[in-house]
Amino acid sequence: MPWNVNDYPISMKNLDPLIRKKAIDIGNALLNDGYPDDRAIPIATSQAEKWYKDASDSEKKEFQQAKAPQKTDSHTRNKNAKKLMNADVEVKYKEDQWQVISEGANQASDLFDTKEKALERAKEIAKNKEASVKIYKQDGQLQQTFDYSE
Repeated sequence: MPWNVNDYPISMKNLDPLIRKKAIDIGNALLNDGYPDDRAIPIATSQAEKWYKDASDSEKKEFQQAKAPQKTDSHTRNKNAKKLMNADVEVKYKEDQWQVISEGANQASDLFDTKEKALERAKEIAKNKEASVKIYKQDGQLQQTFDYSE
């Protein structure tokens, strides 16, 4: 069920109001893509917190002034969402960076200078998705797998 700033999951209650607004917006897009509530909530919260940490002051101010998310807002549907929703998360080295990418995705969700930071992010995503993390060496060989499906 979509949310708005007056009706949102209880787990978002203690978030900073701007992070909550972003989480609601992201969560509604995930729901539109077919994610169930129990998967959309932690993913949206995590992504909103990451956005807040990385966003510039002007981006935050612009989003704060933007219209509040509504239950009826339309979102572009991602035709690959169902496939990627349960896809394993991979940590791979490409073009001098460590990337975190869902298996079968066209682009990485995150890029890092260190493998440790990439692995930390991949584990967070995999736990939210209840999927596995596949860690590859720089040469492309599978190094290790962590399973968060249970």
